[in-house]
Amino acid sequence: MIFRIHPNRKGAIELSIGTIVIIVLAMSMLILGLVLVKSIFTGAKYNVDQINDNVKAEINKLFNEKGTKSVIYLPDNQADIKKGESYGVAFSIQNDLRGDSNPKDFRWNVKASSIEKGCQLTLEKADSYIILNSDGVVPINPGERLSQPRIISIEVPEEAPLCIIQYDLIIYVENSVYDSNFFIIRIE
Repeated sequence: MIFRIHPNRKGAIELSIGTIVIIVLAMSMLILGLVLVKSIFTGAKYNVDQINDNVKAEINKLFNEKGTKSVIYLPDNQADIKKGESYGVAFSIQNDLRGDSNPKDFRWNVKASSIEKGCQLTLEKADSYIILNSDGVVPINPGERLSQPRIISIEVPEEAPLCIIQYDLIIYVENSVYDSNFFIIRIE
């Protein structure tokens, strides 16, 4: 078999070079895109960590100022939530029990306790708005606080009436009430 070189093969080489250039440009764009996405997520993670650190610092400040056994991190213990949105209420517990060096199990329960007069909402329905951490148990060593504040997540459905709801946070140790606190949700 004899191979002949055709003088008109220039177009095939140009097509190959053009394809290679497009592939190189596409890979460059992909790498730049990945670097951009990584930098965005790194910045977002830093911001979330910074917010968490600020919440912890504010909760520690509230413990020091009030000298209480539990704190809720909300200005004036009140939050305004729009219909269809969710909101997180941070709280922490401090173990002030004396006479025992072992950690104690602290149990909490969050329930709606009061609803604005004239509002067509039941306490049970208001309780259903709490979607995370309505109750739980955590061990805490004597003289220490929760290492991470807990977040009570509340999601108000679109069909919810415009109301004001008071939720009580009750904290128990060995089936006895250790402390209680409250927060108010205003549905807008």
